[in-house]
Amino acid sequence: MTNTRIDDETINKIRDAVDIVDVIGEYVQLKKQGRNYFGLCPFHGESTPSFSVSPDKQIFHCFGCGAGGNSFTFLMDIESYSFIEAAKNLAEKGNIKLDIEIGPGSVKSELPEGIKQMMEAHELLKKFYHHLLLNTKEGQEALEYLLGRGFTEETIKKFQIGYSLDSWDFVYKFLTKRGFSSKRLEEAGLIIMRERDGTYFDRFRNRIMFPILDHQGNTIAFSGRALGEDEPKYMNSPETAIFNKSKILYNFHSSRPQIRKKEQVVLFEGFADCISAVAAGIDHSVATMGTSLTPQHIDLIKRNTSNVLICYDSDSAGITAADRASTMLQEAGLSIKVALMPDNLDPDDYIKKYGATSFVTDVIGASLTATGFRLQFLRRGKNLTNEGDRIQYIEAALREISRLGNAVERDYYLRQLSSEFTLSLDALEQQQRQIFYAEKKKGKMPSANTVQPQVRLQYEQKLRPVYQNAEIQLIFHMLKSRETALKVQEMMGPTTFNVDEHQAIITYLYAFYEDGHEPDSSFFMTYLPDPNLRRIVSEIEMLSINEEVSDKELSDCLKQVLKHEKMLKIKEKDEERKEAERMGNFKRASEIGMEIIELRRLL
Repeated sequence: MTNTRIDDETINKIRDAVDIVDVIGEYVQLKKQGRNYFGLCPFHGESTPSFSVSPDKQIFHCFGCGAGGNSFTFLMDIESYSFIEAAKNLAEKGNIKLDIEIGPGSVKSELPEGIKQMMEAHELLKKFYHHLLLNTKEGQEALEYLLGRGFTEETIKKFQIGYSLDSWDFVYKFLTKRGFSSKRLEEAGLIIMRERDGTYFDRFRNRIMFPILDHQGNTIAFSGRALGEDEPKYMNSPETAIFNKSKILYNFHSSRPQIRKKEQVVLFEGFADCISAVAAGIDHSVATMGTSLTPQHIDLIKRNTSNVLICYDSDSAGITAADRASTMLQEAGLSIKVALMPDNLDPDDYIKKYGATSFVTDVIGASLTATGFRLQFLRRGKNLTNEGDRIQYIEAALREISRLGNAVERDYYLRQLSSEFTLSLDALEQQQRQIFYAEKKKGKMPSANTVQPQVRLQYEQKLRPVYQNAEIQLIFHMLKSRETALKVQEMMGPTTFNVDEHQAIITYLYAFYEDGHEPDSSFFMTYLPDPNLRRIVSEIEMLSINEEVSDKELSDCLKQVLKHEKMLKIKEKDEERKEAERMGNFKRASEIGMEIIELRRLL
């Protein structure tokens, strides 16, 4: 990591202007527990929060995967920023003037060159398509079609909707003239090679173009809607090195602040529904990209909110998909609501037909709980006036109610069944308990979807050799006090720590203090070029160690460090002694033996 273009005073000023909790809070749903904040780690999959953020120390650390650092390194890790890019981003958040130009819309500098070129090509095309739609004669028909479908110019600009020319090779010529290779454009999914002669043609022609952005705001793909009778009606970019539909939620980049503010996300099946919902004022909306909900989607949602409202189509496929999605989300520990669409309409059609106010009030506002939706789902295909179907439904409903961990919820739905079918509440409660214990015996109760993950407040200390724990304690105290660091340096003399990473950390720490800096572990991390060293420092900083330390405690820790060094020396000497005996040099073997005795005496 380099900070040669930004002086230390400015770095500190930027860091002090922005709270790390606010920075990380844009990516991770954090909950305060004691002095620190905890959440699900954004760098590895987990169901129990082990990611800790310390507002006092302005650092973060994951006790699961070991990730750690400060605000700068967090942005570098999660956004693939360079240090300069991270500093500029934080400076903007803290209203600090930073006279460094990176370039508007520049793609992340740490990305491989091929990936950057793909993103640059998509970004250039997005702007060109958008210009064609709004400002040219060629795009007039497409623009009139969108306006006729209820799109406003504001919505078109917000989502950067565009138009692709009715040409076989315009994009190919447009981008290759600007230095993009045919091979790279084909890998990006923008052009296709003809098998018969190896020439290329454009993938998207005469279509309304909807750009797809990744979660950092980079344009990575397109979905094109046919203007005429061309098939398919919607054509998406193929999966590429930058576009994986199993990981992308449409509109997530724009909606994330509102998702976090409202503590809920509204989930749609398609981007057209999402666009209409945002236009209707539901700005915390996202959509899957032509695929079912995936574990990657759920991980992304969990890092930002615990509450999901599902709004899928009302046809059979949509209801089945909503049931599957609600089950997956509940099993991941999320709170679920489901909005039911009437009259076999999809959300986009409903808004066009009944208006935004009705959609917000009568659909989103009338959403069901997960159990309420599930009970509705269980009615499908059943004639409840038929005795057999009615009994079958009641048994299925009782099985669903048995999964609820909340007694009030169980009572509520049991009373609903009792009222609807004129059944004894006592009989229903008895039957429900029988189902519960029968399922529990099979290991199916309580349901995983009723168990909310709890933040782990304490972590077992790793089992390490004594000398390693001694080195860790010394580093902890050296990070807290310049005087302690100089004292340990003097007491150690030429001796080094046994763990190479520990020795590297204290070497950088000596330099940090020599430059005149006060103890500050968060700022110190900007001095560490190796992410692994930053992880170790963040983990040490999170340990529960008494900050007060006596000279005797320091001396005892140093003795353990030196003892291990001597033990290694004894082991080395013992190997030399054995080798001398094998060679028949018994005089040398006896001399080495005396050296070993002296080393043991020193221990």
